[in-house]
Amino acid sequence: MAPLQKSIDKRKTLIKATIELVNNNGFHATSMSKIAKMAKVSPATIYLYFKNKQDLVNQTYIEVKSLYTDYAFKTYDANVPVEEGFETIWKRIADFKLKECENAMFLAQCDNTPIIDEPSRQAGIKHLQPLLDLWERGKREGIIKPISDYLLYAYAINPLSFLMMAQKRGAFQLDEIHIEQAYQAAWDSIKVIPSKS
Repeated sequence: MAPLQKSIDKRKTLIKATIELVNNNGFHATSMSKIAKMAKVSPATIYLYFKNKQDLVNQTYIEVKSLYTDYAFKTYDANVPVEEGFETIWKRIADFKLKECENAMFLAQCDNTPIIDEPSRQAGIKHLQPLLDLWERGKREGIIKPISDYLLYAYAINPLSFLMMAQKRGAFQLDEIHIEQAYQAAWDSIKVIPSKS
């Protein structure tokens, strides 16, 4: 195996170990030595790829966020009507959260903790630009409520994390009907309701 490929593989193994340990133990209980042990490398090897634990967690976050958004926007066409575009993105996000559960759980933890530094968080937000652009167009066209993107995300996208965790615990099973109902609830929460005159 070429040295470069071996290096890439080691880095991927370290990131995979970080995701698994953070998901199972939380950020604070995930030490560099535990990551090294799970990745089957010496602790010193980690420092060839990452400056410290913060750097490892931040880079893992950015990589997973990139995977997430690549998946979410893969079939999205920016030229379709706002509602159609939102449905495409939302359903791809739902699909990712259910199929890529480990990655989705890691992102959910990152979104609910101050462990990720602000530059990394901003880099993660940049990956969501097609969705933010769609919402901006929807606001201009009077289709989407003219409220903060954070509120739109909280009402339309974040409930998917709740549903994913409920499914992982075995408390709820998302089927096609539930996905459709969840999508409709998400769309209803952000669309402008025409006034009755």
